[in-house]
Amino acid sequence: MKSKISFIAILMIFCMAFSVSAQLSKEEKKEMKSLAKELKKNPEQMKAMVDENESLKSSVASLTAEVENLKGQLSNKNAEIAAAKAEAQEAKAMAEAQRQRANEMAKKAKEANNSEPAALDESGTWFKVQVGAFENIDMSEYFKNNPNFSGEDTEEGLQRITLGRFRDYWEADKFKKALRQMGVKEAWIVPYKDGVRVPLKEVLENLTAKPQGAGN
Repeated sequence: MKSKISFIAILMIFCMAFSVSAQLSKEEKKEMKSLAKELKKNPEQMKAMVDENESLKSSVASLTAEVENLKGQLSNKNAEIAAAKAEAQEAKAMAEAQRQRANEMAKKAKEANNSEPAALDESGTWFKVQVGAFENIDMSEYFKNNPNFSGEDTEEGLQRITLGRFRDYWEADKFKKALRQMGVKEAWIVPYKDGVRVPLKEVLENLTAKPQGAGN
C-alpha cells in the first residue's frame, strides 16, 4: 500500500516538476529533483502532502460555491433595490400629480370666488311681489346675488322691497296670495319690462287666460 502511494506521489511530483520546468531556473529545477528524492524516501510525508492538496482542493470548491451563492444573493438584493427605487419614483409621481390637482382645484375655487356674479336676465317681462315701501331702512346689501330678494329706492326716499321673480303672472299671483295668508297684507304684483318697472296695465293685455283654480 505504501509502495503504491509512494509511486503515485512521486509521479505527481514529477508531473508538477515537468509542467513548470519551462518556468523554473536551473537552481529551482535542482531543488525540485532533490525534493522528489526526499519524498521518495519518506512516503508518509508524501501522503500528507497529497492529503493536504485534496483538502485545499475541497476548500477551494467550497469557497467557489460560497462566492457563487453570494453573487446570487447580491443579484437578488440589486433587483429588490431597483424595484424599491421604481416604487419610490411612482409614489413621487403620484404625489406630484395630486399636488398639482389640488393646486388647480384651489386656483379654480379662488377664481370662482373672485369672479363677478353672472348678470341676471332682465330681458322681457318679469313679475315680482312688493311687500312694502319703507323709510329709513336700507336692505340693499341683501339684494346682492339674490334674484328672489330685491328692491329699489324712490324719489320720496322710500325703499321698495320685492320678493320672487316670475315669468308667469299667475305664478306671481299665487305667491302674492300665500304672502297675504302669512300676514303680509300689503303684498301686490309689480311688473318689469327689460329691467324697468312699468304700470301693470301695460302688460295686462298680453297676459294669458287665467288658469282654472287660480282664484281671485
